[in-house]
Amino acid sequence: MATFVLVPGAWLGAWAWEATAHALRERGHAALPMTLTGLGERSALATPEVGLDTHIDDITAFVVEQDLREVTLVAHSYAAVPVTGAAARLGPRLERLVYLDSAPFAEDTCLLDVMPDDVVDQLHRQVAEHGDGWRLPLPPFELLGRFSTLEGLDEVQLGLMRTRSTPQPFSTFQQRLTHVGELGSDVDHVVVACHDAKALLDAGVPTLDFLNQSPWRRFHLPTGHWPMLSTPVQLAETFDAVVSSTC
Repeated sequence: MATFVLVPGAWLGAWAWEATAHALRERGHAALPMTLTGLGERSALATPEVGLDTHIDDITAFVVEQDLREVTLVAHSYAAVPVTGAAARLGPRLERLVYLDSAPFAEDTCLLDVMPDDVVDQLHRQVAEHGDGWRLPLPPFELLGRFSTLEGLDEVQLGLMRTRSTPQPFSTFQQRLTHVGELGSDVDHVVVACHDAKALLDAGVPTLDFLNQSPWRRFHLPTGHWPMLSTPVQLAETFDAVVSSTC
């Protein structure tokens, strides 16, 4: 059975993984959701200084301090950036790296680089007008849907996102990734593509086409960008299939 470390995307905490983690445990896996600094139940730690490096340190420490081995490290959405940074540090502790509706980031890139310019401008306005110049509250759903499909989320789940989300320290979106290392050939490389990522991969977008090639393995989950909320049990079944197909 596998040991899953589940890293949530922007505005979320470990709470977002609760149903998926429960379903994974029912299948005999160890499921360890985590919360990054400044978010969720750790929102009191949010400061203007919390940046991408902070979250890379969070993920590394979470694994090392618990002496976890043969880890399946899962990155949802924004978490792809710090997970990419932490993966090289964790080295032999990793058995598998899973990007959930996301992809690894290259050296000297940040999350804002993959968003349309007009969306970036609107996020900057949100930070200036509603986040004291350094925090990004969960954007209005109309804006959020511009870069991440809300498909599969009903009014209850949207309400949960709105009430339980916490502002994201904006530096985590702005800081560029540095010191990206190579992963060993023995680390299983997986992408779980929801509708967002599947459309891009099927289109053969040049910057993502490497995910269609070895050593990457690709799985599809037919839902929107937040499957831990829209289809949590099916997400656990997909993760179980990822692990089972390499046993």
